[in-house]
Amino acid sequence: MSRVDQLRFIIDDIDKNIVRLFEKRMETAEKIAQYKLENNLGILNTSREEEVIESALNELYNKDYRDELEEFIKKLMEISRRVQQKRILGMGKKSIKIGFQGVEGSFGHQAAIEYFDKDAEFMEYMSFEDVFKGLLNGETDYGVLPIENSSTGSISSVYDLIGEYGFYIVGEKCLRIKQNLIGLKGASIKDIKEIYSHTQGFEQSSSFLKKHQEWKLIPYHNTAYSAKTVALSKDFTKAAIASEKAARLYNLDIIEKDINDNENNYTRFVIISRKALEYIDTSKISVMFSIKHRAGELYKVLEGFHLNNVNMLKIESRPIKNRPWEYMFYIDFEGSLNDIDIVKSIEKIKNSSTYFKLLGNYTADKNAS
Repeated sequence: MSRVDQLRFIIDDIDKNIVRLFEKRMETAEKIAQYKLENNLGILNTSREEEVIESALNELYNKDYRDELEEFIKKLMEISRRVQQKRILGMGKKSIKIGFQGVEGSFGHQAAIEYFDKDAEFMEYMSFEDVFKGLLNGETDYGVLPIENSSTGSISSVYDLIGEYGFYIVGEKCLRIKQNLIGLKGASIKDIKEIYSHTQGFEQSSSFLKKHQEWKLIPYHNTAYSAKTVALSKDFTKAAIASEKAARLYNLDIIEKDINDNENNYTRFVIISRKALEYIDTSKISVMFSIKHRAGELYKVLEGFHLNNVNMLKIESRPIKNRPWEYMFYIDFEGSLNDIDIVKSIEKIKNSSTYFKLLGNYTADKNAS
């Protein structure tokens, strides 16, 4: 065995010990989360974390590694906070209940599974508003809803419902969307006369559909509903635009694979809750506001982002019901409410608005804009 192999063997042995200690630390963090929940305590304890860092640095023999150790301990505590927050989300009940629009095999269902533990209870709803109603009535703890697609843009109805119901955004999940033409086993593209899908499925596959203008497009509640409908029809002339997972689930064939126009086709889902969460390791903020209908008012709001060096990610406007030519604005921007420059930017918006609401401060998905 060479010298480098010997050293690698030592590192492997050290890593095994680190894994065992890491697991023990996470298990202890979960116990602390249980205590905090029972005693209504917050997750973040800044003074305690400073003590932990200082104590760790005092234990260090080789002071040359001081910066690296501090970085390591901070990252470890960040992970511990995430574990605590994750556990607190689901504690106090046997299982957290998650509402989504559609049926099993839908993109909403997939996003919900990827964001939450598989042990959660997932509840199907027919429409976007039904998800909001389920949350309002206490049927669910969280809702998962699509809010924008990288190819087709914003899903306006979800923005309107967020404004109407006043819930909070506590997280997001970006899901890569691959649309497929699916039909009964043995069906070919020559058999197809009718296509079922959600309007987003049609829009995201518009180039493919232009090649088959003889087909009748039938908008449906959800892509997975469409797949289920085709399966139940036993009709070779019917097909659906839906996911590969939906095809497997409903025992359908993929007639044409990856028919969406944009190869990098993503849908951003937001996680909504009746209550805002504590701002732990957050990196994205969503707000909604309205302003006076006169020249320069929107500029006053946006100026705060420039002056405080804050990166705005998205701005969306929606008409206010029963108030012609007046709009509600929705803005996403980078930052945490623990940052003083972010707080200044928000104060600027508040001072320039006739209505303002903080929708949420949460952790951005790495695939989100």
